[in-house]
Amino acid sequence: MNAIHARAARNTHDWRSSMYYIVETSKSFAQAAEDLDAAVKAHQFGVLHVHDIGNTLRSKGVEFAEQCKVFEVCNPGQAAKVMTADMSMNMALPCRISVYTEKGKTLIGMIRPQTMLGMLSKDPALGAVAAEVETATRQMIDEAA
Repeated sequence: MNAIHARAARNTHDWRSSMYYIVETSKSFAQAAEDLDAAVKAHQFGVLHVHDIGNTLRSKGVEFAEQCKVFEVCNPGQAAKVMTADMSMNMALPCRISVYTEKGKTLIGMIRPQTMLGMLSKDPALGAVAAEVETATRQMIDEAA
């Protein structure tokens, strides 16, 4: 069974628990990444790019033992709503969901869209879009885990 990563649950007063949504999975890193890709597409989001940060670091001669893939995901309709309300929000797009390993565990997580956009804008229209996106991206993470 999947559980919210202990780091997010350790201290409910910790600002990090309100910023991140992280789920631990028993799946391998490769399987979790593959399942996230499928979940993103099933929710009518697109995968714009996948950054394989672990391999990139190693290819540059940096010793790095962990795995990390960052998926840039986007729903065009939602992105258009955000940028129509405030064009400067383009800097907060696309959403990023990470699959990574840490101390032998495989994790899938993101910065919560509602929290992030709420810090950048007080526009209620953006809050509603961010809530919809957060619901969808949490479902993607849960399905992949």
